[in-house]
Amino acid sequence: MVPDAELDAPIPTLVVGQGSNRVVTALLAGLEAAGQAGRFSCAAFDSAGAAADASLGARHLILIALGHDADSILEDPVWIQWERPGAAMVRIAMSDSTQSPDSGSGIPDPAPIGSVAYRLPTAQSEALPMATIMVARLLEVERSQSDLRSRLETERACEPFSSCLEPGKLYPMTLEVLLERLDCRRGIAFFSPSPAPQGAGVAVRGFPEEIRERLIRTLIDEKSLESTMGRGAVGVVPWGPLHHALGRVGLESPGALLSVPLRGDDREAGHVWILSEGRRFDENDLSAARTIARRANSALATAERYHNAKEKAFIDDVTGVYNARYLLSTTENEIKRAERYGNPLSVLFLDLDRFKLVNDVHGHLIGSETLRVISKLLGQCVREVDTLARYGGDEFTILLVDTPHDVALRIAERIRERVEAYVFEAGREGTLRLTISIGVSTCPEHGDDRELLLDAADKAMYRAKSEGRNHVSSANDLARPADPGS
Repeated sequence: MVPDAELDAPIPTLVVGQGSNRVVTALLAGLEAAGQAGRFSCAAFDSAGAAADASLGARHLILIALGHDADSILEDPVWIQWERPGAAMVRIAMSDSTQSPDSGSGIPDPAPIGSVAYRLPTAQSEALPMATIMVARLLEVERSQSDLRSRLETERACEPFSSCLEPGKLYPMTLEVLLERLDCRRGIAFFSPSPAPQGAGVAVRGFPEEIRERLIRTLIDEKSLESTMGRGAVGVVPWGPLHHALGRVGLESPGALLSVPLRGDDREAGHVWILSEGRRFDENDLSAARTIARRANSALATAERYHNAKEKAFIDDVTGVYNARYLLSTTENEIKRAERYGNPLSVLFLDLDRFKLVNDVHGHLIGSETLRVISKLLGQCVREVDTLARYGGDEFTILLVDTPHDVALRIAERIRERVEAYVFEAGREGTLRLTISIGVSTCPEHGDDRELLLDAADKAMYRAKSEGRNHVSSANDLARPADPGS
């Protein structure tokens, strides 16, 4: 329903055309005599453009057009914004061309959705106050019907959410529905989709191509945005971290933003911002945004439960890190991402040296526990955005996003040293020591598809084995003969 505060507010009543000041004076006197002056906020204007500009943000109004230009005033394109969902306008034409001398008649051309029309002869101008009171009743009915239509249309627009089980797709979908239902042009979605870790995602709509990629990079770098994802309530934000980020790419003074936080039941969190473009977001906009957020949050929770169940199929039972199935899928996605942004992607292929002896001497329970400890050590050596997976047996693989080859070699060496220095518990047998051999490859120089890239790292790892184990080998070295060690 229409908010009570809005129903109680005076109805903007615009009188447009020649002699508008005189008509407004007479109209106010007539409304006062009828005890209805408090229901209307009357103002005179010389042109439709001036009247529309003064009424920005008003969802419902009465338009009175005067003189021989009455029809052209009523049909002016400036009024199209009152044809949007949730808006309503009643129109009165008062001119000498009107044929109905008593009760008026509808404008011959079909009126747009959200507006009705009424005609009054100039000779009966004294009837204008009563006509205004009458059409105000029509407006109240239209306002309620328009609000109901808008709510139903908003609910229908959200229906595709329920069939989407990809969290990363739900945020852009929510952005697009908000833009469509609020009749806005530009907006941004910032999110961190499951399954983690994937880093932040960004979707932008309505921005020029030449600044879109720069805007996305800037938003990802803006750490203050990530810390606010999914927090707060739907509302209008006059200034915040996003304004700063927009300013960095040359988008100064974007105005107030409609902030729509989104969150699932567990890890899912995101935020959508709608740029105001100079308009004022009113209670109807906020109500629509809350409805869309509620439906999106429900869909996120469903998608999150689906992914949590699906993710279990990607987790290694022994170590708790990702398994080979997840690694293969993620490698494909990370290669595409690296190609899109022109960033390097490095792969570490790791194999524990002579691990079979651990199982043979200490038993498989100690062997499994040692693999779990190794997984924790490896996880401590990489970032959250990187991917650690158990490839099989005592082999692990790490995807290092945005990491050039020389940096990947240093990380590999740090891991080798960490494993070599660690003392593992071996139950009643005391302790044990291990070493690890690591092969390193980088996209695109060692391969631009999954098979080539993983194969290069795997061969580099076997080269490290052939050079005496406890060694880091680069895929760059595959062309030269190995130097056998002890």
